[in-house]
Amino acid sequence: MNNPKHASSVPAADQGPFTGVRLEQKLRFVDDYLPALLAQASQLISSEFHEVARKHGFSVSEWRVMASLAGGQAISIGQLAQVTVTKQPTVTRLLDRMEARGQVERLPHDSDRRVTLVRITRKGSHAVEHLMELAREHEMRVLEPFGLQRAEELKSTLRHIIELHARAPGDAPADVNEEE
Repeated sequence: MNNPKHASSVPAADQGPFTGVRLEQKLRFVDDYLPALLAQASQLISSEFHEVARKHGFSVSEWRVMASLAGGQAISIGQLAQVTVTKQPTVTRLLDRMEARGQVERLPHDSDRRVTLVRITRKGSHAVEHLMELAREHEMRVLEPFGLQRAEELKSTLRHIIELHARAPGDAPADVNEEE
């Protein structure tokens, strides 16, 4: 049983570092590494809904922009790029097309001429309204197996992680690659 070839740096079942968490023995680092788990979960869950967005005439990037602007105040293009996890030049090109369709509008910042704000228009809100309902239904199906309380705790934890690690646009550390 004490064969070092079969040893793992991850604890066996019921020996996880967090109380009440049952860990299965894992062989790969990424199977127990939070950023990798978040990325995989995001990719899997998002790709399911992206098919729905495409069927409703939105590219994935357009959906992210519209969903990020819906129901909120105008935000800067830099903030929008950060929230949509899209490079700023790509967001700018998207906004050009979406503005031409009347879905979004650009506004000057009150006190900083270098900053352009973006907000969704009534036409844009109307165009994405049904899609947001479908997104909420998708979210409910994804979270249903965990129960309402655990789902809310997960979302709260993720919002807290984002809050703790959010940077202003352009503040990424110099030693971090763009593609982590």
